[in-house]
Amino acid sequence: MGREEQGVTRDRYMIIPRTLVFITRGKEVLLLKGAPTKRLWAGRYNGIGGHVERGEGVLEAAKREVREETGLSIGNLRLCGVVMIDTGEPIGIGLYVFRGEYEGGEVISSPEGTAEWIQREALSSQPLVPDLSVLLPRVLAHRDGDPVFIAHYYYDDQDTLQIRFETS
Repeated sequence: MGREEQGVTRDRYMIIPRTLVFITRGKEVLLLKGAPTKRLWAGRYNGIGGHVERGEGVLEAAKREVREETGLSIGNLRLCGVVMIDTGEPIGIGLYVFRGEYEGGEVISSPEGTAEWIQREALSSQPLVPDLSVLLPRVLAHRDGDPVFIAHYYYDDQDTLQIRFETS
């Protein structure tokens, strides 16, 4: 199939691909506390990740983002979930959620924020980005061989994030 046969037209819904990665070490998870200068989520904890660049695969982008934001090289990432985020605009977000185990190395911080190991039982008392309290338990419960979860994020009339997990 050639490019012409892909059916890409400007009248179709389009997505921006992004990755989100959670690295675990025993009962800890590595989260990024947003730098105070960040426009979005300053001082809040999120997973590690960002945009997929042109010419990059999703897994390749996830590994790059981990390296850039934490200094770690993680070879054992596995896809846990795919989230479609409806922004209410003609372009949405396609979020690919990964999990990996810490393989050693020194964790560094980046201009994006400070990478910190957080105990799982302490997560509920941390300032998390809005969806993490729902998303992270699913990621942490995901085991090798489990099916990938599928979720849909959208905003209601009050601009409040709504999260729906789809079942087959």
